[in-house]
Amino acid sequence: MMGLLGSLSMLRLLMWLFWLPLSGSSELTDFSLGAARALDALLQDYAYLAFDYPRIRTGVVYVGKVLLNLTGIKVSGLRLRSGSLRSRGVKTYKEFQIPVGVVEKPYVERLILVYQKLGNWSARYYELPGYIYLAPVLGLLAYDASNLSATNLPELDIKASGHPISIHFSDVKPLLVGSSPKFVSIDLQGSLNFSNVLSDNRCTTFQQGHFSIVTESIAPFPAPVIHHKGKKNKSNVWIIVGSIAGRLVIDVSFRSFDSVCEEVQAQEENATNGEGCRGWRSVTND
Repeated sequence: MMGLLGSLSMLRLLMWLFWLPLSGSSELTDFSLGAARALDALLQDYAYLAFDYPRIRTGVVYVGKVLLNLTGIKVSGLRLRSGSLRSRGVKTYKEFQIPVGVVEKPYVERLILVYQKLGNWSARYYELPGYIYLAPVLGLLAYDASNLSATNLPELDIKASGHPISIHFSDVKPLLVGSSPKFVSIDLQGSLNFSNVLSDNRCTTFQQGHFSIVTESIAPFPAPVIHHKGKKNKSNVWIIVGSIAGRLVIDVSFRSFDSVCEEVQAQEENATNGEGCRGWRSVTND
């Protein structure tokens, strides 16, 4: 029986240690993905509102403003000609470096690259059980730029055909002792891909999506189980206390009786009475 209980306890411990990291290693939950996609649509709207229509300059970053209830999130928009993106790339767009050879599908004449930095909202919209974010989630999504008043636009499918897109994470938390960083990329369908972080907190990708640096969290050990016996336990305590108290009372009574008996023996010369006292004590001790 003890062997079975020990095996069950070890199984529970192993589940605590390994279940959480595995649960978040393939894709986001439907609920988390739905919230993330709704945020993408909202940030696309904020990015488009940042453009000073009709005087819009190509190749200039326009910084959008979010509502107060999303304070901490940063969004920007960059309008480019499709041909320019493919032939020249973008040397620096916030943390992203876009190489030559990036193409979009379907083809559009102009496109807008929407930049996102989710800050302290990263774990809320992209929850990864078993992992801790070391850097804010960054997003890079492409949209058709033909209508700047459009909302809820579908993303264009952009991919790097030659060198990958480079991401330099500048705001990275220090690692815990014994842990290692992982680069995570999340595509628009919620699929996760983990890979190694390059030197200087740089990572690479061939497609758009959301990106961050994470590390595996250490699952807490289960707290020791304390079985409370309730009234039964309290009654046992009182039984022990009562037994000790009763023993003390009996002991004190016997000592008092001995004193009285000795006093009677000293005052009375009748040997019979003295024997009676000794006889009573003997009977009582038995």
